[in-house]
Amino acid sequence: MSINLSPVAVTEFDSMVKHAFQNASLLRDSVTVRNNVVGDTYKFRAMGKGLANQKATSADVDPMDVAHSLITATLQNWNAPEYTDVFDAAEVNFDEKQELATTIAGALGRRLDQLVIAAMDAATPTAVGTTTTGLLATDLIDAKVQLVKNGVGSGDLTVAINGTGLAGLLADEKVSSADYQNVKALVNGEVNTFAGFNVVVLEDRAEGGLTVASDVVSAYAFDKSAIGLAIGMDMKTSIDYVPQKTSFLCNGMLKAGAAVRDVAGLVEIKYDATPA
Repeated sequence: MSINLSPVAVTEFDSMVKHAFQNASLLRDSVTVRNNVVGDTYKFRAMGKGLANQKATSADVDPMDVAHSLITATLQNWNAPEYTDVFDAAEVNFDEKQELATTIAGALGRRLDQLVIAAMDAATPTAVGTTTTGLLATDLIDAKVQLVKNGVGSGDLTVAINGTGLAGLLADEKVSSADYQNVKALVNGEVNTFAGFNVVVLEDRAEGGLTVASDVVSAYAFDKSAIGLAIGMDMKTSIDYVPQKTSFLCNGMLKAGAAVRDVAGLVEIKYDATPA
């Protein structure tokens, strides 16, 4: 067995992982991303609102004195390593390599999502919903109304829920009935959009997923510009032969951090994690 992989084989596998990584994170495209960040922190700039004022002829203008602040995201290093022998027969085990690439990409993609969730958990946004029922269509409407009151536009809004939340929405006729929707959600068992939100359903995850405390789920509705994701090192791979393991150590790596840039663009939605 050769223990030296050709550069072509390494590049091929790296491309596999990167391709799988594009769809591995469910929240990356829903937030504001800053790539190629240098250092261990990144400061997102937050700018307050201005108030236009009148000016008399020939008089000096009065500045709006818009508030400026910097929101810091701390970047962390993450690895997704695994020992494997799928490279022993590089020409044969294409499917096994693809499965390994998908596994590594999935681990890193979910970690990116968890960084975003942790940032939202650390914030103190306005909360809607109830802790005694499952997720209802009216909860999403209340979240939308709150965002509008906060001056958030409807250009790029996302709501992140879990499987229990999906079950609640599918049981609500405002979501699943043709009397309210053009297409019945129950036909496909999924809800893609509602009340101006792109609906993202996160599965139960070993990384944590949406926080559940005292049988109450903390889901979130947010504007894309309200959440920042700083990436210092985008996903890359390494493959090294480890003699004492007589296997290859294949590792996926990234460096990233997240922060809430504008809490006005974030609304927490609470609902019962175990509705009857």
